[in-house]
Amino acid sequence: MANNNKMPNKASGGKRNSKRRYYTYRKASKKSNVVPQKPKEKVKISFLGGMNEIGKNMTLYEYENDMFIVDCGLAFPTADLPGVDLVIPDFTHIVNNQEKLKGIIITHGHEDHIGGLAYLLKKVNIPVYATKLTIGLIKGKLEEHGLLGSAKLVEIKPRDNITLGHFNIELIHVNHSIPDSVGLSIRCPAGIIIQTGDFKIDTTPVDGEMIDLPRFAEYGKKGVLALLSDSTNAERPGTTMSESSVGESFEVLFRKAKKRRIVIATFASNIHRIQQIMDVAESRGRKVAVIGRSLENLVSVGAELGYLNIPEKILISIDKIKNYTDDKLVIITTGSQGEPMSALTKIAMGEHRKFTITPNDFVIISATPIPGNEKMVGNVVNALMKRGVEVIYENMYEVHVSGHACQQDLKLMIGLVKPKFFIPVHGEQKHLAKHAYLANSMGISSDNIFIGDIGNCIEVSEDGIKKLDNVPSGEVYVDGYGVGDVGNIVLNDRKHLSRDGIIVVVVALDSENGYIVSGPDIVSRGFVFVKENEELMEEAAVVAERAFKSTYDKRYRDWNAVKTKIRDDISHLMYERTKRSPMILPIFMEV
Repeated sequence: MANNNKMPNKASGGKRNSKRRYYTYRKASKKSNVVPQKPKEKVKISFLGGMNEIGKNMTLYEYENDMFIVDCGLAFPTADLPGVDLVIPDFTHIVNNQEKLKGIIITHGHEDHIGGLAYLLKKVNIPVYATKLTIGLIKGKLEEHGLLGSAKLVEIKPRDNITLGHFNIELIHVNHSIPDSVGLSIRCPAGIIIQTGDFKIDTTPVDGEMIDLPRFAEYGKKGVLALLSDSTNAERPGTTMSESSVGESFEVLFRKAKKRRIVIATFASNIHRIQQIMDVAESRGRKVAVIGRSLENLVSVGAELGYLNIPEKILISIDKIKNYTDDKLVIITTGSQGEPMSALTKIAMGEHRKFTITPNDFVIISATPIPGNEKMVGNVVNALMKRGVEVIYENMYEVHVSGHACQQDLKLMIGLVKPKFFIPVHGEQKHLAKHAYLANSMGISSDNIFIGDIGNCIEVSEDGIKKLDNVPSGEVYVDGYGVGDVGNIVLNDRKHLSRDGIIVVVVALDSENGYIVSGPDIVSRGFVFVKENEELMEEAAVVAERAFKSTYDKRYRDWNAVKTKIRDDISHLMYERTKRSPMILPIFMEV
C-alpha cells in the first residue's frame, strides 16, 4: 500500500503527469487536423434532342443558377408524320427557366444544329454565339422569321473564350462537312467538360485547317471530367476519308460524262463539296447553275463571307442554261436524300418548272442516305433511270465522304482527352451503344459511361454520374405557320384518313322539331369509288336514318348521342362489308 501511495506522488512530480499531458495533447491535435470534406461540385446536363435520333440536337448545361444551351436543331419528318414540315425540340424546360439562361452556343451551321433556333428565339431572346459562317447562315433564317432586328448575335472564332455566369467556354476548331465547325471546352467549378460537336479528323482538309488536336490533348493533360462525343459513325471501322479525295473522283466522272450534261445532287451545306465541283467544272470548261433555295442561299452567303471561291463568270442562273450546249453545263441541286419536295425529286418526276431531265444527262448523287432515307433515295434513282438517265450513287464511286469520325478517329479523340466519364451523343441507340463499347475498350469503366435519352437530366461530379428526374422534352411539329398545333390526335386522324379514307354523313334537320328534312346523304373520300358501290352507299344511308330515328329524342336533342350511334352503326356495316374502318363524320345542318 505504501508503494502504491508513493507512485502517484512520484508521477505527479513528472513522469505520469507528463504522459497525461502528452496524451491530452495528441488527442487535441487529432481533432484540430480533421478537415471537413467539401462536397464535390456538380454540374447538370439535360438532353433535349440528339439522343436516340439523328437530328434536332440540343443540350442544356446548368451550374447553380446559370444555364446555357449548346445547339438548337431540327429534324425532318419521317413517313409516319403526314403533313408535318419540320420537327423541333420541346422548349418547355427552357422557357420555364429562362431567367437562368445566359446564352446559346452553336457548334456549326447544319440544319440539325441551327434549324430550331428561330422558333426558340420567338420564346426567349438570348444571346447567340457562333462562328462567322454559322452566323451568316443563322441571319438568313432569322430574316425569314422577322427576328433579325431583335436577335443578339455574337460572332466568335476558335480559341475564343466566352464567359456565361459560372461557365467559361473555349471554342476548339474541328473538321466537318461544313467550314467553321467547333467543339467546346466547358469549364466550371465542377471540372472540364469537352463536347466535340460533329467532327472528323481530316489531315488534308479542303480549306487547309486541320482539326485542333493539340488543344484537345492539352485539356486531356489538365484532366477532363466528361467527354460528350459525336457517335454518328461509331459503327464504321477505320478512319473517315478526307474530303479532298472527292475532288479526284469528280475529275474521273467529269471525263466519263463526255458530252453529256452533268447534274450533281449534294447536301446544300457542304461548301467544300461545292467548291470542288466548281473547280473541276472550270477546268473542264463548263458553266455551273444551282437549283434549290437552300443551295442558292449557301452559295450566296459562302461567297460573300469568303468561304467559297467562285471562279469568274462560271456561275449562271438556271434560266440561262438554254443558251449552252449540254457538254458545257454542270447543274448542282439539292435533294440528295430523296426528300419529296426537293429539287432532285421534282426533276426525277418531271415536275420541276425550270429544268427537264433528258437521257443525255449524267446524274451524280454525292451523298450517302441518312438512316431511314434509303427508300426515298431509291425511289428517286429508279425514277431517273426510267427516264434513261445514267445515275452514279452511293458507293459506285467515291463521290461522297462522311463528315463524321469513324471508329479509329473516335478512339483517338478518347485517347487524347482521357475523360473520367464518357457520354456518347448524336446518334441512334445502336450508335450510342457502339460508341460506349469503344470507350470501354479504351479503358473507361462501364460504370463511368452513361448512355442517355431525350429528356434525361444528369448530375456530373468527381464522385460520379447521377441520373435525376427527367425534364420536359419531346417533339414539336411545325406544319405551315402552325407550331405545336399538330399533336398526336391530329396525326392519328391523318394516318386513319390515309389508310381507310372518310365517309361523311350529311343530314338536314328542321330547326323547330328536329325531324329529317333531307338525307342522310353519304359522301365518300379515299374509301371506295361511289359510282361502283352505289348499293353499299344506299345501305349506309338506310342504316344512318335508322340510327337517327332510334336515338333522337325531340325533348333533349342530344346530338352527340345521335352522332355516336350513326358513327358506330355505319362503321360496323363498312367493316362487315369491306373489312375496312373508314373515319365516319356525321354532319347535322338545321334549316
